[in-house]
Amino acid sequence: MTTTIDEVKESFETSPFFSLVGFEITRFEAGHVTLELEVKEKLLNANGTLHGGVHASMIDIILGMAIRSETKTRCTTINLNTHYLAPVSSGVITAKGRILQQGYKIVTAEGELFDEAGQMIAKGTGSYKLIRSKK
Repeated sequence: MTTTIDEVKESFETSPFFSLVGFEITRFEAGHVTLELEVKEKLLNANGTLHGGVHASMIDIILGMAIRSETKTRCTTINLNTHYLAPVSSGVITAKGRILQQGYKIVTAEGELFDEAGQMIAKGTGSYKLIRSKK
């Protein structure tokens, strides 16, 4: 069975975690995926800035989305490296991701998070294992 780009998009939109945090897909085409998140009080840490776990989760999701938009294949995170560059406490943040290198089983991808002014607030790279269906 071939998975369509719409089926891949729907699989993310119907994820319980996706809706709990409040992520919104604003672009979803093969190789071009954009995700947005309104920074809400419930997502802030004790310092009043967006919790680092939200940054990491958003990067992990955008990388997985970028991979699935290209491969139409489910994947699982092998490792994720996140660099926190600037704090943010309000507004909308935008995530963009792309594949750096793809093998038969492993894909490496990178992504960035930007605040409303376009300043990069986080950058991450990850390795993902493709989960191919058995024939």
